[in-house]
Amino acid sequence: MNALVGTKVAITSSRPQTTRRAIRGIVHRPDAQLVVVDTPGLHKPRTLLGERLDSLVRSTLTEVDVIGFCVPADQPVGPGDKYIARELAAVKKTPVVAIVTKTDLAAPEQVAEQLLAVGRLGEFADIVPCSAADGFQVDLVGDLLISRLPEGMPLYPEGDLTDEPEQVLIGELIREAALEGVRDELPHSIAVVVDEMNPREGRDDLIDVYAHLFVERSSQKGIIIGHKGARLREVGAAARRQIEALLGTKVFLDLRVSVLKDWQRDPKQLRRLGFYD
Repeated sequence: MNALVGTKVAITSSRPQTTRRAIRGIVHRPDAQLVVVDTPGLHKPRTLLGERLDSLVRSTLTEVDVIGFCVPADQPVGPGDKYIARELAAVKKTPVVAIVTKTDLAAPEQVAEQLLAVGRLGEFADIVPCSAADGFQVDLVGDLLISRLPEGMPLYPEGDLTDEPEQVLIGELIREAALEGVRDELPHSIAVVVDEMNPREGRDDLIDVYAHLFVERSSQKGIIIGHKGARLREVGAAARRQIEALLGTKVFLDLRVSVLKDWQRDPKQLRRLGFYD
């Protein structure tokens, strides 16, 4: 989605289940407007949060005109891919385009084998290889998706790249920075809320951002903060660079870490963190 839009509107991570919202990226072309909805991945939920994310995906699938099913070129087709393919096959009357991603990480022979393997997963409107990293066939992916859209008026004004509020985008950038380099069990336990964001009084070139990182256990808090706060300072520095690029101005970023015990399973805490029924 970021490659299609031409700028970063969704965070990325090597960890599965990073996406927690249906994020819209808007692609403007002279003859078309493509609204790409990046959802969490379909999975078998183990927590209340997982159930709500799965429900979000399923409701989104009923609202779109075409579905892009992404399978990385550098990894064998696995049970998760087969599960998603079966679920998508049940979405009647909505065309599915299979997109074999990350071709820059695979040899041509491996990409060819993956295209055949994906073709065996089901009936797809198109199957296309691409790479967001080097731009290979990204425009073709856009062409194939647009060719499946109905005619109509643009949904967003020219120049809009996403409809996500700035505070939500900033919270996601902080979470992305926090996800890098942490233990395997930690990513699903991190949530971020931007408490306050305002221009510094007397300054027109500085914005103060105050945000909270929430984890589920005290031991996780220690991992995020690191020895004498070193890990949290790294997260803050990485996030601040991304936020400054987003806002186009200097940023003072204040990060706090708190424990919300088992928040992924607590309806009250999920609502507090923005994950509604």
